Amino acid sequence: MASSKKTIWHKVLDNKKELPEGRVKTVTAAHKGICLTHFEGKFSALDNRCPHQGGPLGEGSIENGMLRCPWHGWDFHPCTGLPPGGYDDGIETFEVKEEDDAIYVGVEEEDVHETTVSDIMAETMVNWGVTKVFGMVGHSNLGFADAMKRQEEKGNLSFYGIRHEGAAAFAASAYGKLTGKPAACFSIAGPGATNMYTGMWDAKVDRAPLLALTGQVATQVVGTGNFQEVDLVRGFSTVAEFNQRVQSDSKHAELMSLAVKSAILKRDVSHLTFPDEVQERAAKPNEKAQTPDKRITAMEIAPPIEAVNDAVELIKKSKRPVIVMGHGARAHKQAIVKFAEQLNAAVVTTFKGKGLIADNHRLGGGVLGRSGTPIASWFMNESDLLLVFGASFSNHTGITPKKPIIQVDFDPMALSKFHKVEVAVWGEISRTLKIFEDQLSGQQNTIDQTPEIAERWKIWKEEKAKRLLETSDNGISSIAVFETMNKLTPENAVMCVDVGNNAYSFGRYFEPTDQDFLMSGYLGSIGFALPAAIGAWTAVGNSRPVVAVAGDGGLCQYLAEITTLVKYDMPIKLIVLNNHELGKISKEQRAGEFDVWKTSLSNPNFAEFAQSCGAWGKRVENQDDLETAMEALYSEKGPAVLEVLTDVNLI
Repeated sequence: MASSKKTIWHKVLDNKKELPEGRVKTVTAAHKGICLTHFEGKFSALDNRCPHQGGPLGEGSIENGMLRCPWHGWDFHPCTGLPPGGYDDGIETFEVKEEDDAIYVGVEEEDVHETTVSDIMAETMVNWGVTKVFGMVGHSNLGFADAMKRQEEKGNLSFYGIRHEGAAAFAASAYGKLTGKPAACFSIAGPGATNMYTGMWDAKVDRAPLLALTGQVATQVVGTGNFQEVDLVRGFSTVAEFNQRVQSDSKHAELMSLAVKSAILKRDVSHLTFPDEVQERAAKPNEKAQTPDKRITAMEIAPPIEAVNDAVELIKKSKRPVIVMGHGARAHKQAIVKFAEQLNAAVVTTFKGKGLIADNHRLGGGVLGRSGTPIASWFMNESDLLLVFGASFSNHTGITPKKPIIQVDFDPMALSKFHKVEVAVWGEISRTLKIFEDQLSGQQNTIDQTPEIAERWKIWKEEKAKRLLETSDNGISSIAVFETMNKLTPENAVMCVDVGNNAYSFGRYFEPTDQDFLMSGYLGSIGFALPAAIGAWTAVGNSRPVVAVAGDGGLCQYLAEITTLVKYDMPIKLIVLNNHELGKISKEQRAGEFDVWKTSLSNPNFAEFAQSCGAWGKRVENQDDLETAMEALYSEKGPAVLEVLTDVNLI
């Protein structure tokens, strides 16, 4: 029976001379792949998919008057699509016409799109607020990618195609750290998924919500050693708190809802993997996307009254309390600073919490620990009570257990994690502080630490001024780089920091005002800064500047992502400290009394590389040129890279 569907004509060649006699070519008519042939003076159109293994016939060739499949060598007639010998596995053909030297192919009008499992899950994901996705589209995730394309066309989602899946996971991790909400990273099966593993761990250990979406080979070949087959549910079992394979009979909207809900409430990683055959399966007639309406609880947990009473009694007795803010206190920094002002107490931060209080605030004491300042450690040592909010007591931070400690955290497992504390308070920080304030009701008896803070800053700035006088013929001092950044960096910037000597110098010498800071904290993964800046920019857009600070070792891990900045016109400013060495590792080798070995680096000219990608780039070799170059960097409207040649010993 003849089809009642209308034939739609599609131009596939602007000029028939583009396909010489005896040649074949793959073209597309609407969504239909076509093998266009030119044989014996006639243009013909065949289905591009070989009926045997699906080989792309348009990549084959005409040999001895027959079209040969490039995958397994089966022959078909270039015009009729029929195989020799009368076999019944011929290829569908389509009408062709010529108009004004152009070639047109006629195909039946397409059916109205039928809602798929992927459509239901992508819409549910968007409804739950996951609207930013970083990843790579590939052969084992095409069905879900197509569903995300439809969401993007509706204006519900933004997809950013990166150059390495590791960058996708770091970008999603940084987005979660900055906003407290999950973004998604997206990959194919096998190597694409395993490339995301490091960034997923970065999110997990720093308590950032993240949704990982991976393609998977067809279910029927799982376990057979199929091409790019990796058991991702087992492989991600240690990193993903929620970790499921989507099946044909899954409750698809519910599964996506649970994945996103878990990421948000547990501040952890969720992973869904999509077998190839499930992605394009038609949704059941009654399947509908879900929303978070009445599916998620408020997190304003009030602390146990006994813990509150014990904490308040300690605060009442304290003369010199010091407040420590960690990354977990990011959403509550205003409430904490207000409480500090009530106590006139110095406020110091962990390195991950850098910038939660401005260094120029009268109570700001800078960063505690190995990447910090002597100001913060002095106040901790002089205190009679530490009030710790959202910090993890890592060795890097060095919060002393020798002082009485009140620890407040939303996660009961984080309380007294490494040693007992005097009072462990389980509760949401802002809610807990309000209760503290009401209970204290002016009964605190603390001294005003403001004059001492000012004096300690004076001493430290005098020391920094002395260090600035240290110069070298081998490169510019890192201190000079960060002092220049202190003068010129926009006060509301989001700053993404890498790992290595550049990070230590950054923590010690950069003086935050109203910036936010993102770093690979507990994982300490080199290469974080540039992909993190991509994630940060997708969160803030052009409402705030985004600055990445990296060493040469870290930047080279994801150097190609500069092309991503250019592609999406992300006005990210990247400052790279180039000392041609893994300087932090050299330092550790010396400290461990090892020989310095295999830490030297051979680098490109990063400024010229940026220019070759289409970004602005400038290299600075002399300290006298640093301020002018940095002014030019920050004045650029698009993506820009400032390369500074530094001395590995001046940190």
